[in-house]
Amino acid sequence: MNNRPLLEDLRLFCTVVRCGGFAASARELGVSNALVSKRIAVLEETFRVKLLHRTTRKVSLTEQGGLVLRHAQRIIDEVDRLSEEVSDARVDLRGQLRVCTSTGFGRNRLAAAISEFVERHPLLEIQLELIDRPVDLVGEGFHLDIRVGAVNDPSLIARKVADNARIICAAPAYLAQWGTPTTLADLARHRCIEIRERDRDFGLWRLSGPNGVEKVRVHGPLSASNGEIVHQWAIDGHGIILRSSWDVTRSVAEGRLVRILADYAQEANVWAVYPARLSSSAKVRVFVEFIAEWLERQGLSRR
Repeated sequence: MNNRPLLEDLRLFCTVVRCGGFAASARELGVSNALVSKRIAVLEETFRVKLLHRTTRKVSLTEQGGLVLRHAQRIIDEVDRLSEEVSDARVDLRGQLRVCTSTGFGRNRLAAAISEFVERHPLLEIQLELIDRPVDLVGEGFHLDIRVGAVNDPSLIARKVADNARIICAAPAYLAQWGTPTTLADLARHRCIEIRERDRDFGLWRLSGPNGVEKVRVHGPLSASNGEIVHQWAIDGHGIILRSSWDVTRSVAEGRLVRILADYAQEANVWAVYPARLSSSAKVRVFVEFIAEWLERQGLSRR
């Protein structure tokens, strides 16, 4: 058996599973549907099992396909790690790095950081996806997630790359019309703009203040799954928001938003999150260290 084609076919198989079909994986890889179908057929012939259930719209794993996928991911990671270890990985990072983060943080912070990073490591291929929903890192084939907020999955490794907190803000126009809340309980009677975000309980704000952690149930006529939209609605005077300080600091400094209930905040540190199997990956380690250093230069320190 020629192990080189087998390894590439395993990579292709993982891509097909992640993309959910032959057509989507062919588009990502820049090859024809026929080639993808042919290589999967060869892989099934090699293992003498059916790996995928095929329909006209998508594919799904068979039981044997799931077993092959788990082993394939481990084999690919080991080969990539071996390649890194036998080269000067810090200087000459190679291969692919798939990164995800939320839309706001990706557009306003991470995209610029990656632009600088690839200048130092031009042989590394980076795919960045902006996703405002919970992400299955392993199932969706990401190497790491730059996540704002709590990390609750014990199966993942989380390294803090910056301190951050969410603060309560509203536009001067809103406060002039509706008044300024003076207690946390007042928020329940105000028009709050909620965000349906990865780690957030919709409509429930948990905030640390003089009496420890307190909860308040909020509501309002507007909500969105994108933080940038929520931010703009607040500037437009439609309600009160709870947003990360990195996101609203400029708006507060310019007077477009006003921080209210300043004794209260919600911890929302920035974390680099990745599967345990990638704990010794040089490209992941170097990227995470760079992001922490880059964010510190932007004013987000890591204590």
